[in-house]
Amino acid sequence: MEQKINFYAENDFTLKGEDSYEAWIREIIFSEEKKLGEVSYIFCDDEYLHKINLEYLKHDTYTDIISFDDSMGNMLQGDIFISTERVEENAREYNVTFEEELKRVMAHGILHFCGYKDKTESQSALMRQKENEKIKLFHVEQ
Repeated sequence: MEQKINFYAENDFTLKGEDSYEAWIREIIFSEEKKLGEVSYIFCDDEYLHKINLEYLKHDTYTDIISFDDSMGNMLQGDIFISTERVEENAREYNVTFEEELKRVMAHGILHFCGYKDKTESQSALMRQKENEKIKLFHVEQ
């Protein structure tokens, strides 16, 4: 199994500093005592993600992230779709930078693969705590 993190865009988004993001995602996985299989981040717009939400999850709502977890045991793999439009809107709403909100959502997807849920209030609280913890692991290589 190839250890790989892919970044794709279905819109005109470009992830700046891909190497820093890749190192960070690897660190999150390692910090949760998991192994990396192949994880793909697909950046897209609201409409693209809305179609996926309708088709696969039967949810007629806009969302910032949908993850398809194909992990086996401790080997994390799957696809994480992120609407950059929604991330931008949420960043404004929560008064944080786009980069900060993007990191939160990227960490959120990986944390789902690690087994964290967010269906109940207590699960959501733990998820938020883990997101904050993982965002702190991010550092840009000088």
